[in-house]
Amino acid sequence: MDSPSNISFIDSLKTDQRKAFYEGHKDIALVMILVVFLFPLFGVYVSGLPGAALGMIVAIAAYFLTPYVTRKVGK
Repeated sequence: MDSPSNISFIDSLKTDQRKAFYEGHKDIALVMILVVFLFPLFGVYVSGLPGAALGMIVAIAAYFLTPYVTRKVGK
């Protein structure tokens, strides 16, 4: 398996890589749980249904992209 900092973007989107990242970074996993649940609610509060949809899209993108970005920034 590649070292965490040399992993490609496509490989970072795989379930096993994402799971290993979040299991190894419990603090980031907790923040992502909060982001996934709170962003859509905040979107509803700010602008109704379109805000909820945008909040959900941002939350899902953050969930998938955080492991890759964190590994590249921490290189």
